[in-house]
Amino acid sequence: MNMKTKIYKIDRENIDLNKLKEASELIKKDELVAMPTETVYGLAANGLSDLACKKIFKAKNRPNDNPLILHIASIDKIDTLAKDISDRARVIMDKLWPGPMTLIFKKSDIIPSTVTAGGDTVAIRMPEDIIARKFISLCDLPIAAPSANISGRPSPTNAKDVLFDMDGKISAIIDGGSSKIGIESTVIDMSEKTPVILRPGFYTYEFLKTYLDDIKLDDSLVDSSKIPKSPGQKYRHYAPKAKMQVYVGKNAYETIKKVAQEKKKEGYKVGILEFDDVLDQFDEFDNLSLGDRNDLIQMSHNLFTSIRLLDKKNCDIILAEGVEEANLGKSIMNRMKKSASGLVFNV
Repeated sequence: MNMKTKIYKIDRENIDLNKLKEASELIKKDELVAMPTETVYGLAANGLSDLACKKIFKAKNRPNDNPLILHIASIDKIDTLAKDISDRARVIMDKLWPGPMTLIFKKSDIIPSTVTAGGDTVAIRMPEDIIARKFISLCDLPIAAPSANISGRPSPTNAKDVLFDMDGKISAIIDGGSSKIGIESTVIDMSEKTPVILRPGFYTYEFLKTYLDDIKLDDSLVDSSKIPKSPGQKYRHYAPKAKMQVYVGKNAYETIKKVAQEKKKEGYKVGILEFDDVLDQFDEFDNLSLGDRNDLIQMSHNLFTSIRLLDKKNCDIILAEGVEEANLGKSIMNRMKKSASGLVFNV
C-alpha cells in the first residue's frame, strides 16, 4: 500500500525549524524526504544507510549502476566521506561552496557501495539553499539526494512537480518554493590528476577555468559519439512524454513556426517553447516562455518546469528554440539535447 506523503511548507523568510526537525527524524528512520535546493529538488535519504539509499532507487526506478550524490551542510564533514583530497580541491571548495558544484573524490570506507554503485569514488556537494543546509544540519548525516523525479523524466523545480512523480512513494516533501537555478549542479571529477567536468551546470567551464586552469570537459561533452565517464550520463534524461525537437540558429523561430503548422495539419497537438520576443506568434498552439533570449539564467530556471507543463497539456510534440553552446548555454543545451533524445537541428 502507498504511504501518505506529507508536505512541509517552509517560509524562507521565517524558517520553521520544528517542521525541518520533524522531517529530519524521518531521515533518521531511513525514510525518504524531498528537499529543495538551488538547482532542483532532491530526493533525500540517509547517505550512510544502505537500506535508505536502496529506497531511493526503488522510488525513482533508477538504474542501480547510477551513483548518488551526497549532500553536506559544512565543509568540515568532507574528510569523513572522502580521501586523497588535493590542496586545490580544498581551495575550490572554499571559494565555491556552498553552491551548485559537485566534486568527485576517492571514497572513504564508511560510504555504502549502494551510493557509489560499487565504484571507488564518491560525489559530494554542499548546496547553497538555506533550507537544504538547515535540514541537512538537523539530520546530522550526509544526505544522498538525486533529483526527486522518476528516472528519465524532467527534474522537478518545485514541490508540486515532486508530488506529481512521488506522491505515495515517499514520506514527505519540504516545500521551499521554486528552485532558483533550475538545472542540476556541475559535476567535476577531482579524483584524477586533471579535473574533468562530467556534467555541465550553472558553474560553467569558462567560469571554472579561472580556478582550475587545466580543467577539461569529459570527451562525451565534446564529441557525442564518445561514451560518458559518468555512468548516469549514459541514460535517457529530462525527457517529456511528448516527442521533443530543438532548433538552433538564425532561422530557428521561422523553422519552428513552419514545422508547428505542418504538425498541426497532421493532427498533432503541438507545444511551443520560445523566447518572449516571438512568443505571441504562437498563440494558436500551447506555448510557454523560456524568458528573455539574452538571459540564460532565466532560461535555465524555466526549462524543466515548462517541459513538464506542456506534458500536462498532453502535447504530442514539443518544438523548442535552443541557444549557442557557450558558457551557461552549453549546460542548457546538454539538458535540451537529452530531453529531445538528440533531435537538435541547426537551421
